[in-house]
Amino acid sequence: MRAPLATDARVAILAENCAEYLIAYMGTMRAGCVSVPVNHRLPPDTVRYILADCRAELCVVDAAREALIPPALARIVMRSSGAAALEARGPAAVPLERRTPPPTGEILYTSGSTGRPKGVVLSHAGQLWALGVHVGATPMAGERSLIVAPLYHMNALFNVSVCLLNAIEVVLMPRFDAVAYLKAAAEYRCTLLSGIPTMFALMARQRELLATLDLSSVKAVTIGSAPLTEALVARVQEMFPQAAISNGYGTTEAGPSIFEDHPQGLPRPLLSLGYPLPDVEVRLVGGTGDEGVLEVRSPAMFTEYLNLPQVTGAKLRDGWYDTGDVMRRDGSGFYYFTGRADDMFVCGGENVYPLEIEKMLERHPAVLQAAVVSVPDEIKGEIPIAFVVLRDRNLPLEELKRFALEAGPAYSHPRAFVVVDELPVATTHKVDKRPLKAQALEAAKALKR
Repeated sequence: MRAPLATDARVAILAENCAEYLIAYMGTMRAGCVSVPVNHRLPPDTVRYILADCRAELCVVDAAREALIPPALARIVMRSSGAAALEARGPAAVPLERRTPPPTGEILYTSGSTGRPKGVVLSHAGQLWALGVHVGATPMAGERSLIVAPLYHMNALFNVSVCLLNAIEVVLMPRFDAVAYLKAAAEYRCTLLSGIPTMFALMARQRELLATLDLSSVKAVTIGSAPLTEALVARVQEMFPQAAISNGYGTTEAGPSIFEDHPQGLPRPLLSLGYPLPDVEVRLVGGTGDEGVLEVRSPAMFTEYLNLPQVTGAKLRDGWYDTGDVMRRDGSGFYYFTGRADDMFVCGGENVYPLEIEKMLERHPAVLQAAVVSVPDEIKGEIPIAFVVLRDRNLPLEELKRFALEAGPAYSHPRAFVVVDELPVATTHKVDKRPLKAQALEAAKALKR
């Protein structure tokens, strides 16, 4: 066994959710190293790319994924058959000891929806500030939070940290399954739930199971990391009738906390993200005064994209981070998510945001979920194609088209509808529209425009 790792050494974590994961995440930072959670659901070559990109000197890995890491990389294996919970082994296994931490605390890699994942470098000071925003005046003994989002994602890591900081019990699930999640919430009498819209949409389909469960213990549900619709809020409220439902927003780069309740105590509108935190600066650019792309300057701001100075310079200027998220602000100062700047397309000279069409379609009582993608069109430039999950597959699609024309602008109505059993999801459980593109092109071709 060699000497301890140097301060600032990168320690990767490659595993499903478990208690040992949290021990590794917090323990490596306590030991003066930099924690690098890795998405274990990525392709093997992408996992190896991340390990090389961050220059990992050690990997804490569960036995099921040890084969994904290079043979020469030192490792601590968790949950291996017949072994201790955490067992150092392999080439040049490394001891860790408590030391003063370096400025950098962790590197979180983006999901990589476009190109290779990017390493977001985050400081201890920034994350401590973000946690400080959520410190309660007294410990919240008796509260119990159910966490199932993957721990390689900011959402789960931050939620768990907030819970532990406030003495909230955590029920941690290894992976998401709608049936198992609902049963766990009922069995453990969880009071606090969090997740992304796709998870709750899948839970809402378990009508028979929901009729058998007592979920009255749930006091609060926070939904974030992806756009939320009024229709889904109504379904979540039906599942958890005693719960207050809130729409969360944060970014890995600019901090998990950007918005809060209104300082004057005004009630937060249903889909609002809230009002900016006192120490967070926000501005809307590239549009009207009250609508545009959100830029943020925050104490929790990332320092750089690892090894990508040009990308860093394009997204982080004078301390302002360009989120790429289009927002609008109402007269009371509440912010609302409208869509992604890079998701917008032009149809017949009009700017169209797929999210707005999806929200409109999900107001139809027969539509459980909707996803909209654009395809090229000789006449309009681009047109929207809608993929829908229906309660009743026998619903005439002409009825959906008529509903869309009546409920939204004519220029943005879907030119074709494709009925699917479920929408594809990415490794972060968000809807992944990339696999839908080929089907959308075929649906558009069938229109013979």
